[in-house]
Amino acid sequence: MELLNTLRWRYATKAMNGQLVEQDKIEAILEAIRLAPTSSGLQPFEVIIVTDPEVKKKIRAVAANQSVVEDCSHLLVFAAWDNYTESRINAYFEEMVKQRGFDERMDNYRKFLLGNYTGRPAGLNYEHAARQAYIAFGIAIVAAAEQRLDATPMEGFDPAGVDEILNLKERGLKSVTLLPVGFRDEGNDWMVNVPKVRKPKEQLFSFVK
Repeated sequence: MELLNTLRWRYATKAMNGQLVEQDKIEAILEAIRLAPTSSGLQPFEVIIVTDPEVKKKIRAVAANQSVVEDCSHLLVFAAWDNYTESRINAYFEEMVKQRGFDERMDNYRKFLLGNYTGRPAGLNYEHAARQAYIAFGIAIVAAAEQRLDATPMEGFDPAGVDEILNLKERGLKSVTLLPVGFRDEGNDWMVNVPKVRKPKEQLFSFVK
């Protein structure tokens, strides 16, 4: 499978060379994110694409000074909804009606979601939304690798710091993960030729027959 070869090729790049990625390749990654599955199709997150050098520099300062944040071509910030609200859920179903037409079954499902989510604590809803963002995050990593672009999955940052830099609180969002996308700096990345280490199948998988 070509997918398996792609996954064997990629690694968490530790140094990037600052080379600009072509826009059509970035658009392909963004479309893969857009098509990612999420619970009930709500897509309870946004992705902020940062190319401004000064903003990347500020984010690097709250991301353990990791150079890829500043040296990448595009920095993707995955930010989840801070809560499921009536307006957010209704907006999704309004878009569904535009694209599919009215369906009473979908309207009943809308009411179910409103009853299920809007009565829960905001923190619990955010955790659920963050898990949905992770699904798209994983697909973005694979989409980048498919085009032989390097990407570095990152949780090692101060979410509150990133939220402040990007004014996410005002938008009802909280940063979840960062994904610098660019090209590896082979001369300065100690991980370039390091073998990929994964658990043996026997330790990772079990079967119930």
